[in-house]
Amino acid sequence: MLTVDQQGSRRGPDRVAGALDLLSGVPVVLRFERTAGDEFQGVLDRPAAVVDAVVRLVRAGGWSVGIGAGPVQQPLPDSTRAAAGPAFVAARRAVDAAKNRPLRLAVQGADDEAAADAQATATVLALLLQRRSPQAWEAIDLVAAGATQAEAAARLGISRQAVGQRLTAAAWEAEQDLHPVLARLLARAEGGPRP
Repeated sequence: MLTVDQQGSRRGPDRVAGALDLLSGVPVVLRFERTAGDEFQGVLDRPAAVVDAVVRLVRAGGWSVGIGAGPVQQPLPDSTRAAAGPAFVAARRAVDAAKNRPLRLAVQGADDEAAADAQATATVLALLLQRRSPQAWEAIDLVAAGATQAEAAARLGISRQAVGQRLTAAAWEAEQDLHPVLARLLARAEGGPRP
């Protein structure tokens, strides 16, 4: 469950519609929708999808992101706005906490220790993403879409070595390593039984 709030909305245009478009490819249980003013929520049941949404929002910038790990009341309604449950309470606490954190990202869940670990991991991931140059993102986007480094180099008009340097400087491999770790920690933060 994510609750997301636009930063500085009183000083700039409303960006919620653009964020909803940005997240349209993320698998959800209940779609992302505006819930109040410049805030929106979505219900996701796969931790990997939560990580995907977080990466998209952090890259876009300008959002306070609250991740709430926990159950949602069943049966599910047709709309996110009509849903309720501990995950919603946790996401509300998380987005409020995110507004006071430097990277504007927080995690709350039924398992406090796992939620704290997930938050630390998400913070490192956000730091990597926010420090990337536009040139690094160009190389990453091509490689993430399936291009080899040689193909990415040809498309960018640079050497294969330069593509490798961009990926290294951007900590691309470290980011990829963090995704499943964060997903596992988010699953634990839900507070269910551990294997």
